[in-house]
Amino acid sequence: MNNNPQLKKRVLTVAIATLFVATAWLSIRYPFNLDITASTTNTLSATSQKLLAAMPDSVKVTAYIKKGLPLRLQIAQLLERYQRQKKDLSFSFIDPDSQPEKTRELAIGPEGMVLVEYRGHSEKLTFVDESTLTNALLQLTHAQRRWVSFLTGHGERAPDGAANFAWGQFGKELALRNITAMPLNLATVATIPDNSGVLVIAAPSVPLLVGEIETIKRYIKNGGNLLLLDEPDDQHLAVLQQQLGIQQQPGTIIDNSTRLYGINDPGFVIASSYPSHPITRGLQLISLYPLAAALTAIPNSLFQAHPLLESAGQASATGINNSQVFAYAITRNIGDKQQRAVVIGDSDFLSNTYLGNVGNLDVGIRIINWLLQNDEFIDIPANTATDKQLNLPYLAVAVIGFGFLLGLPLMLAVTGFIIWRKRKRS
Repeated sequence: MNNNPQLKKRVLTVAIATLFVATAWLSIRYPFNLDITASTTNTLSATSQKLLAAMPDSVKVTAYIKKGLPLRLQIAQLLERYQRQKKDLSFSFIDPDSQPEKTRELAIGPEGMVLVEYRGHSEKLTFVDESTLTNALLQLTHAQRRWVSFLTGHGERAPDGAANFAWGQFGKELALRNITAMPLNLATVATIPDNSGVLVIAAPSVPLLVGEIETIKRYIKNGGNLLLLDEPDDQHLAVLQQQLGIQQQPGTIIDNSTRLYGINDPGFVIASSYPSHPITRGLQLISLYPLAAALTAIPNSLFQAHPLLESAGQASATGINNSQVFAYAITRNIGDKQQRAVVIGDSDFLSNTYLGNVGNLDVGIRIINWLLQNDEFIDIPANTATDKQLNLPYLAVAVIGFGFLLGLPLMLAVTGFIIWRKRKRS
């Protein structure tokens, strides 16, 4: 029997090194994660996991975030949780400054953007958490071709226009979400097409013809969904607004809270919090509305009006009304169907000039989806860690502080001195 101690040490060293290498290889080959937090903060909800398991194709996520921002790390940690559940989900980071042409094409603002792509369709997110990302994936999973008619012929905001006041960029965003924007001229087409899910009338600059008004009134009476947007002191849509139970007040809303956001023009209205409604559920971004008109709900209407957008701070109108509400979501039950409409006292917020302002695009897409009866939205409650604070008495804090600052270094020094003395004597 070989009792060579040097050989035993070498065999033991090789065995330990082999064990470490094998462990490292197994951890890469078969990764294992265990969330031991009290509220499973680092684990996706069961709803998100179920959705990912039902998605057969690969998902691509591209985060256009500037280098050096802590937001990159937060997004990466969130996407790694999704990647653990869906192996063919890939993500990458791109600095918008490195691709200026792509940045302009996607209308990426200074806050950055996350692009989610699945089966040839995409969703753009300016705020990312589990709820917004899972719902974006849900929208992409159930994406079907939908049609929205845009009234034309009266100077309305065109969904394919390139001018600053036009809605060309918003039209492109709709196309990315499988929503086709169709121009509709009632002077040449007698009726509103049956395949149109929503009729959009975006701030006509001249009055509509009597025959056109009657056609739209029949469309509303028969249960059609509608999006009406007008500008302050314009009354071109007053008849249609009144049919929906809404009245537009004269003048513009003056919002004194805009100075808090670096805007010196009080004619701009900031929406930083939103009334409870399916359209604004989970919306945490502010939105900007230039020159908005105040709206009020007419009592005893056939429609139910719910406030949708209101100014952020103390506001007053330059006319006879001081209402802060400038958008209503309107519903009416017709048999087993719910008719929906949205009336807004501003149309600039979706124009090419202002669409890129923080949450404007998000608000517009949410409104269109709701009007299209697209109610698939997953409400994922936020995981909050319990007992995040540890309250100790002053004596305990002093003992801990003394122990780490003085006691522990002193103990290590004494231990080192004792070992040194023993080695010196031997």
